[in-house]
Amino acid sequence: MYSRILEHISKDIQLSDAESEEFIGLLSELKLSKKEFLYKPGDNVDTEYYVEKGCLKAYYQDQAGEDHIIQFAIEDWWISDFEAFFNDKPAQLYVEAIEDSELVGIDKTSLTQLYKRIPKFERFFRIKTTNAFVALRGRILSSLQKTGKERYIEFCEAYPNIEKRVPNYQIANYLGLKPESLSRIRKELI
Repeated sequence: MYSRILEHISKDIQLSDAESEEFIGLLSELKLSKKEFLYKPGDNVDTEYYVEKGCLKAYYQDQAGEDHIIQFAIEDWWISDFEAFFNDKPAQLYVEAIEDSELVGIDKTSLTQLYKRIPKFERFFRIKTTNAFVALRGRILSSLQKTGKERYIEFCEAYPNIEKRVPNYQIANYLGLKPESLSRIRKELI
């Protein structure tokens, strides 16, 4: 089960066999069924998760009950309510499985211990956090500067083949488009 996450990590840092074993010993496995929640607002968020298999979404629900999708997570992506995780706050987001999913988690206490015992993991997670920050900034600028068509093309590059896995209305929500606009954009691109 852990070969995928070790391969993922090896793209940024190299681990000895002993370091790999120590890391694996800190992980937990979790399976979620489609439509099952990983987190809901108010939950304690003490674990971040790597997606081994499946697809999840993180979203905020406003006072009018409208959902606003802020992240999809497919294989080789990390997901949590990161603000809650890093700042020891209750969750503000819903994190829900779109498909049956298999996750590998590491809790905050274990992660902190891991940083002390194997400092290169601090580098690994710093790289992941930096990449996430840059991607989020890019997404904000994209929403301000680019057309819906350009945003959809960027989305397809970031999430290859996801349109076969996620309903159109959810992709439209993530992109800040109406479902009809996304349908029109897709027809134009075909």
